[in-house]
Amino acid sequence: MSMEEILYGVAYYDEYMPYDRLEEDIRMMKRAGINTVRIAESTWSTCEPQEGVFDFSHVIRVLDICEREHINVIVGTPTYAVPTWLVKAHPEVLATTKQGKGIYGARQIMDITNPDYLFYGERVIRELMKVSAHRDCVIGFQIDNETKYYGTAGEHVQQRFVTYLRDKFCDDLDLMNQEFGLDYWSNRINSWEDFPDVRGTINGSLGAEFEKFQRTLVDDFLSWQADIVGEYKREEQFITHNFDFDWRGYSYGVQPDVNHSLASKAVTIAGCDIYHPNQDDLTGAEIAFGGDMTRSLKQDNYLVLETEAQGFPCWTPYKGQLRLCAYSHLASGANSVMYWHWHSIHNSYETYWKGLLSHDFQENETYREACIVGNELKSIGSKLINLKKKNQVAIMVSNEALTALRWFGIQATSGDNGNVCYNDVLRWIYDALFRMNVECDFVWPQSENLSRYKVIVAPALYAVPDATLYRLKDFVADGGTLIATFKTGFANDNIKVSTLEQPRIIGDALGVSYNQFTFPRNVGLAGRLFTDHTTGGTAEVFMELLEVKTAEVLASYKHTNWGTYAAITKNEYGRGFGYYLGCMTDEKTLELLLREALTQAEVDMIDVMAPVIVRSGVNEMGNTLRYFLNYSPETKCVENVFGNGQDVIAGKEIKKKDVITIAPWDLAIVEFL
Repeated sequence: MSMEEILYGVAYYDEYMPYDRLEEDIRMMKRAGINTVRIAESTWSTCEPQEGVFDFSHVIRVLDICEREHINVIVGTPTYAVPTWLVKAHPEVLATTKQGKGIYGARQIMDITNPDYLFYGERVIRELMKVSAHRDCVIGFQIDNETKYYGTAGEHVQQRFVTYLRDKFCDDLDLMNQEFGLDYWSNRINSWEDFPDVRGTINGSLGAEFEKFQRTLVDDFLSWQADIVGEYKREEQFITHNFDFDWRGYSYGVQPDVNHSLASKAVTIAGCDIYHPNQDDLTGAEIAFGGDMTRSLKQDNYLVLETEAQGFPCWTPYKGQLRLCAYSHLASGANSVMYWHWHSIHNSYETYWKGLLSHDFQENETYREACIVGNELKSIGSKLINLKKKNQVAIMVSNEALTALRWFGIQATSGDNGNVCYNDVLRWIYDALFRMNVECDFVWPQSENLSRYKVIVAPALYAVPDATLYRLKDFVADGGTLIATFKTGFANDNIKVSTLEQPRIIGDALGVSYNQFTFPRNVGLAGRLFTDHTTGGTAEVFMELLEVKTAEVLASYKHTNWGTYAAITKNEYGRGFGYYLGCMTDEKTLELLLREALTQAEVDMIDVMAPVIVRSGVNEMGNTLRYFLNYSPETKCVENVFGNGQDVIAGKEIKKKDVITIAPWDLAIVEFL
């Protein structure tokens, strides 16, 4: 979905303010070049203080002043935190989870399938739409907030799950028992009426299927909200949602509790929340990862609806970092940068998650840098908006593989279950490509048109439908390059381990097989991959003992016992190549393997490595735009090997072979004409 301008904005909560300062806040926003605010998504109890009593005065007064001052507004539906009166009248709206019945207090504790919750949720959404959808300043709507299924597993949800299973297995209990292996430990179910409480299952297939079903509840919930909003919105107004990611103290990987690929069908433009380390830990990887994944949902531009301004105390940005990060989002194809939030609040859970302004509401270093960004975007935004990318590499990700490897973790040492999880393997691959300045898209097992890529990487694709593996096999045969890692293709989509030779189905394309695996202890790597290097690599975490069929061995295990087995291989199959990593390796070894595979596949690469990151696309003028981003405290120099262009920010001419000098935590943007 194309935008007319880059949305530079903040979340704004007039309801949270200790005193009335709306006029002053808007004045400071205008000075900072902020053109958009996000409102209302967390304020159900303010909008409806008692059942059927509505008060949208805070919403209306913000809409009034934004309309007067020509500031865009994104209105959020206020359904992700339930009011006290609703829980008092209908306590069953709180989700029953593995931990038991919920207790009121936190946000996102409700059963998103509960009829009473849906009834009152629909009513407040409709009332909010009546006072906001017609307003000129309202450009779009955010449905709910970082929605997940919140562990809901009460009786009503489990009844729906049984119906789901009866449909999936065509009412054939024997088939379900066989596929899930329920004869083990007398878990067999001989009557649908005897179906046990799934919360207690020890069966990974049944448990993972329940999680897959729970993710579909999010798809239904967001579609339900989008349909309601769609009755009121104007044609030019968008519907979005702020999808978030696996959380490791910051945005990290695939979200376990939502299948973004399916849930995003409810919205007209994909949105996300991206939080990342700052100060010495700022690498840009989280910004790029979240952006690439969100852009891939619709193969189009997206919105960053939340990112930090100051955030945690350890995230208070160094000088230059707020500006660097803003442009980093745009470099991935974002059409907005919006901070959570405008001001630091003075009470409750997120008191010390600081906004653009601190608790004293005064100008600070972060605000002053936001002013620089906002006013630059006023000047150059037309060259940056709606950046389009056509990448040659894709990473296949899977919620089902992620869930399966939570049940059957990748063991690092004896007695440890799941020291390394799916997202660790994914980020091991993604971060290496990022450091090498190889941009990529994401695809999912159900994605079509894989042939538009030269290379597909499949990290730990553990549980996967047969059809997907056949499509990957055909992708190689037709001339593509597949890079697969350990744990790929081991089980089907019901997490039933294959009785076929591993890796199943795609083994011919990879030219290897294995039937044993173990943990590496003091295991090195040696072989042709390291020809130009004095030392080999290391095997880390997990290792499959690969036996070669038709593949070339790029690296073997350097060990007195495991030395006869291959670790990394390359195989010619049809018109393409299949590479296989039988173990997790050190970063340098992974980069060597990726460089060989990408070079063989004729992927466009540049001779620049992190901390300088180069990201590119085509702007609305049809010109190639390249961002040169310096994620380091040192000045970096990069030779322009791309041709003649113009520095978008400085306005000066850049010729081929000129040296582009980038200050610490700074950037350059060059438009190649």
